[in-house]
Amino acid sequence: MEAVVRATDLDPFEIRDDRWEVRAKDIPQVEPNRLAFAAAHVVMSSSYAAIDHAPDRPGDGSAIASHIDWDATLDVRHHLASHGLGIAEAMDTAQRFELGWPVARELIRRTGEAALDFVAGAGYDHRDNVGTTSALIDAVVEQVHEIQRAGGKAVLLPMPLLTALGADEQAVVDVYTTIIDQCEGPLIVHWLGEVFLPAMKGYFPGESFLRVMRHDPDTVRAAKLSLLDADRERQLRRELAKHDQLMLTGDDFNFGTLMTDSFHVERMVPFGKDDVPLGDFSHALLGIFDGMPAVAGLALRALAAERHEDAAVLLRQSEALGRMIFQQPTYLYKCGLAFLAWVNGVQDVFDLPNHLQRARDRNWYADVLRTASDCGAITDAPMAAERALYVLK
Repeated sequence: MEAVVRATDLDPFEIRDDRWEVRAKDIPQVEPNRLAFAAAHVVMSSSYAAIDHAPDRPGDGSAIASHIDWDATLDVRHHLASHGLGIAEAMDTAQRFELGWPVARELIRRTGEAALDFVAGAGYDHRDNVGTTSALIDAVVEQVHEIQRAGGKAVLLPMPLLTALGADEQAVVDVYTTIIDQCEGPLIVHWLGEVFLPAMKGYFPGESFLRVMRHDPDTVRAAKLSLLDADRERQLRRELAKHDQLMLTGDDFNFGTLMTDSFHVERMVPFGKDDVPLGDFSHALLGIFDGMPAVAGLALRALAAERHEDAAVLLRQSEALGRMIFQQPTYLYKCGLAFLAWVNGVQDVFDLPNHLQRARDRNWYADVLRTASDCGAITDAPMAAERALYVLK
C-alpha cells in the first residue's frame, strides 16, 4: 500500500509499507540464533506536552519521570520482543544520562517482571559525588547485582569518571578487573566512543580494553563497541574470538555489513544459559533496531534459516536509515527512533524527555521517513502519512 505525504509545500513523496512484508512471506518462521538486542526508548504521557522543559532548559530526572507513560513504555518493549529482539534496557537510548538511576531501576524492574529477554546498563549514577575509583567500583558492582536479581544480564557501562581522573592503562585495568572479580557472568563490556559522548575521548588507553577482556573470559562473555569504526571492530572481534568471546556491534552506521561479514559458524559458545554461534561476524546491541524492528526481526529469521542473501540485503540496505538517524549531533538519534515508533503506531504520543524532538527540523524528519520507507521500516503507510503531517506541515 502507498500513501503520499507532503514534507514541504513543494515536496510530496510516497511512503510504502509492503517492502518487508513481501520478503516475509518467503522466510520461514524460525527462532533467531544471533544475539540481537534493541536499545529501547521511553514514552512520555500526553501530560508532558504542557511541561516547560526544553533541550536548553532541561528538567530534573524526577520531574520528567512523573510524566513517563510506563504502560506505553513497556508496550514498546513487547513490540520489539514480538519481532524476536532482546531488549537492551536502561541504556543511552532510554536517556539514561538525563533521567538517572531511579528511572533506570524502574525500567529494569518492569522489564524483568515482564519476563523479557534483556540486558541492562550498570553504572554508578545511583550515588552522589562518586570521586574515587574505590567508590566507583562499589557502585557499579551494586548495579550489576540489581540487574541480575531482576533477571537481566549486565552491561558494564562506560565510566566517564575514569577519563575525568586521567586514569592510565593500568588504572583502567585495575578498576574493571576488580569489578569483574566481584560479579558473576555473563558480563558485557561497553566501549562508547566520543562521537556519542565527548567525555569518552581517550577511553581505554593503550591495551587496556583487550587486557580487561582477557582477564576472565568465562565471566566477560562479550563486548559492545559503539565506535563507528568498522575496521577496528573487526580487528577486536577477531581478538575476542580467540577466547570464545562475542562482539555485539553498537555501530549504527555499519551494523549490516558487520553482522554479515561472514555466515560461517566456526563453533558454538556459551552466553548465559544458551549456546550461540561464533564466527567472523558481529552480533548486535543497537539503538537503530528500536526504529526498525520488523526489518531487523525478518533479517534475524533469515540468518537462522540460512537465507544469507536475504539477510544481507535487509540489514545492509538498512544502514542508510542508521546513518540518517545517527547523523551529527549524534545524541539526537532518539528523535528518529521515537518518531518511527509514533508514525508506525507503536506509541500514541511523540514526545521525548526535555522535548528533545524539537531539536530536529521538519526536513530532517521527512528524510527519516523517506529512508525508513526505502528500507521497509514503515509498517502502516496510511497511519505514517497521517501522523507525519503533524510534524511535516
